[in-house]
Amino acid sequence: MLGRALQRTFSMKARFSEQLPKMREEMVKLRLTKGSTPLGTITVDQVIGGMRSVKGLLTETSKLDAQNGIRFRGLSLPECQKQLPKKHVEPLPEAMLYLLLTGEVPTQQQAEEVRQEIAFRSSLPPTVEHMLMSLPKNMHPMTQLSMGVLALEPQSEFLRQYEEGGLAKGDYWKPTYEDALNLIAKIPRIAAIVYRHTYKDGIVPPCDPSLDMSENFSRMLGFQTEQFFELMRLYLTIHTDHEGGNVSAHATHLVGSTLADAYMSYSAGLNGLAGPLHGLANQECLKFLLDLQKAVGTNPDESAIEVYVKGLLKSGQVVPGYGHAVLRVTDPRFTCQKEFAARVMPNDPLCQLVAKCYKVIPAILEATGKVKNPWPNVDAHSGALLYNFNLREFDYYTVLFGVSRAIGCMASLVWSRGLVLPMERPESVTLEWLEDFVAPKAK
Repeated sequence: MLGRALQRTFSMKARFSEQLPKMREEMVKLRLTKGSTPLGTITVDQVIGGMRSVKGLLTETSKLDAQNGIRFRGLSLPECQKQLPKKHVEPLPEAMLYLLLTGEVPTQQQAEEVRQEIAFRSSLPPTVEHMLMSLPKNMHPMTQLSMGVLALEPQSEFLRQYEEGGLAKGDYWKPTYEDALNLIAKIPRIAAIVYRHTYKDGIVPPCDPSLDMSENFSRMLGFQTEQFFELMRLYLTIHTDHEGGNVSAHATHLVGSTLADAYMSYSAGLNGLAGPLHGLANQECLKFLLDLQKAVGTNPDESAIEVYVKGLLKSGQVVPGYGHAVLRVTDPRFTCQKEFAARVMPNDPLCQLVAKCYKVIPAILEATGKVKNPWPNVDAHSGALLYNFNLREFDYYTVLFGVSRAIGCMASLVWSRGLVLPMERPESVTLEWLEDFVAPKAK
């Protein structure tokens, strides 16, 4: 299968290869002529506070703006929804992959070529399927997903060519590209096996090469409606990328910068995604909504929500799904999910509760004077949509995030190898060093 895949060529790989020389030239020129230009001042607070807002990564695939949200290769999310090829209403994740890799909106034919390529590569080695089915059912689904990705490493084309020797640095991206597409193609089936093995009967239907990635994934999970297929197209598209500083993208880049293969690199990214301050937050948001619904009823007045939220804050707790490390406006990913709910499930009580919370909670948070961003993020809505379709295994929600984020992380890894970016190695300092720096001791 891999040998056949390597012989296939189509416009996405060709366009990336055509763009790469110019991008390398621009990067080298910029470094030579403007390399000493400062990008800002790093403060003690940023060093201690997790390097927030420190500009220190080169990521081509997307850029996050505090006032406008995520832009995928310069396109806002609404622009992506309008311009990217689709089957019905929502964009195809395959089209987003083309955009992230090439910076160009694909034609319908180009998106179809990517769809065919992903379907062509989607089968798993029997050893990997057997390993996944042998894992204990009480193992967290994200652990299983990470292990499944790692188990693909024997197939790594980059590892094979690198160990054989003779692979020039400028060509590192080529076998990485093959690994990246294979990982993107295979992770939906890994995720489906995790779901069916952990929660259902363990039976997973094969991929249908005539279907798009989202519909195939949905059917392997056991969902059969076009509305759910559309939800997956939306979900997988909007979660693909969120610039390079978030933990899953950064961890993938950091490990990949050592020339670890795509599978080791993304497994690290998945392990970061599993944390409650990152991808795991979506299930915490749904738990908050269900607790709120239980307390105030299915059709509450806004005043009842206000009383509940103020009580939550008074007890020292936070409101899950509100606030963002970078954004200072409503997350556009929240908005597009809210619009999906209004169009597809306008009478769903939980989605209606999300809409009412959106009217009430930001003003409450803003009035505290303690938050920089009182607006909802993507996690404030995604769980309610999944819950409506009876996908109610909360521990699994981050796995869906991991399937989507593979697209952005792998596109970024190919760009990192294409631009021959060096190993990431920032300098760390001690608390004593910081204290001496800001207030030198008298000699």
